[in-house]
Amino acid sequence: MAGASGIVDCRLTIGDLRPVCRQARSKIKLLVLLSAWLLICGDVLGAEARSRPQNVQSSLALRSMARVYMACGDYQKAQPLLETALSQAQATNVSDSELCACLIDSAYLYKERGNLSQAETMCRLGLALQEKIHHANHPYVADTLRILSEIYRGQGRYEEAQSTLQRAIAIIRSVRPEDGQEVAPFKVDMARLLMARGDYANAESYFKEAIDVIDKSFGPEHLYTAKVRCSMATLYSLQGRNAEAETLISRALPIYEKIHGPDHHFLIPLWLVKARANQAKGRMAEAQSLLDKSLRVARKADCGRLIQGEVLSELGQFYLQNRQFSKAQDALMQAVEMFENSQAVESAAALHALAKVYVEKGKYNEAQSLCRRALNILEGISDQAHPRTADVLETLVQLNRTSGNAKEVARLEQRVEEIRVPKPAAYAPAAKSFQ
Repeated sequence: MAGASGIVDCRLTIGDLRPVCRQARSKIKLLVLLSAWLLICGDVLGAEARSRPQNVQSSLALRSMARVYMACGDYQKAQPLLETALSQAQATNVSDSELCACLIDSAYLYKERGNLSQAETMCRLGLALQEKIHHANHPYVADTLRILSEIYRGQGRYEEAQSTLQRAIAIIRSVRPEDGQEVAPFKVDMARLLMARGDYANAESYFKEAIDVIDKSFGPEHLYTAKVRCSMATLYSLQGRNAEAETLISRALPIYEKIHGPDHHFLIPLWLVKARANQAKGRMAEAQSLLDKSLRVARKADCGRLIQGEVLSELGQFYLQNRQFSKAQDALMQAVEMFENSQAVESAAALHALAKVYVEKGKYNEAQSLCRRALNILEGISDQAHPRTADVLETLVQLNRTSGNAKEVARLEQRVEEIRVPKPAAYAPAAKSFQ
């Protein structure tokens, strides 16, 4: 979508550049693309841009180069360019729109690199300036609210993520048709948020509603269509619906590989889903190969702490399943460190898996402490019991049974049963839930 990352003079976004980067397989080719991109910017801006002070052109040029790198997933090269662009914009008399674009592009970059605190600061500053330039209900504001919601989701601040995204959806629905391609990405974001919160049924409804529009609007071979299918596959994988997950991944993977190449870090989410499916089918060698590759690529690309933490957590759980407890402990301790004090669901998964390792090693006090930390995170994610909560409670049942605390065992088993036994849906139909 034009303008998806905020106020930009060229009205071209990072997403618009992704297809261009399928040719960027070498530094020489990338430099050629950068030069061409700057020429495009110059053509779009026309005489007005050429008449601007040099400092404005410098900020815009740096930002444009950074965007090409970000579209290719090379955040390490993009960061110094954006930092310089922002410094120039703050130190000189640039327009509010250029400063706003620098701030929002920086927020996007820091979000992708897992520096969520810095991302939030930049996004809030950009949002305030954006509302000053336009108004609080402008479509550009809705796009920036999407970024802010993703930041909150990464931090585990799910209530704020949901209220922020609800505001964004209300704005975009007021200016765009409900079944249009502009609204569909907002529904995808809501689906991803609901998936993180453990509301798998409504997440699937949002995904299905959005994918029909996206498939028709962008086409089945478009990268964004493939990206949504990857998210849907992740949902099915979490539900144990591995055959459906594999089908979606088999459609998405060739598109990712065609555009980014076979070893790009953007493929990590797809590899993780494939690894889970292989584990479920007993294909352990294939699963480990994908997990090892994911970790190697994530570290080489310096993807950020959150992605590396997720990969390490998956690898640790793989080792746990295969009773390689020392390897599992090492991977999971690294994962917990990567998540630091995150309140995200991925952090809870790593803590619980590490607790299970300690149970196997007879370290019951450490295991109980980790379970409590995981449970605190999961109980703060949603008013409804998260599906993973029952797993943690079952580990606590095991620990309390070992210590002979029959009363606590009975209490915890009752809670597990309440979560496991199907109940009538507590939510309204997805299409109406957030209108």
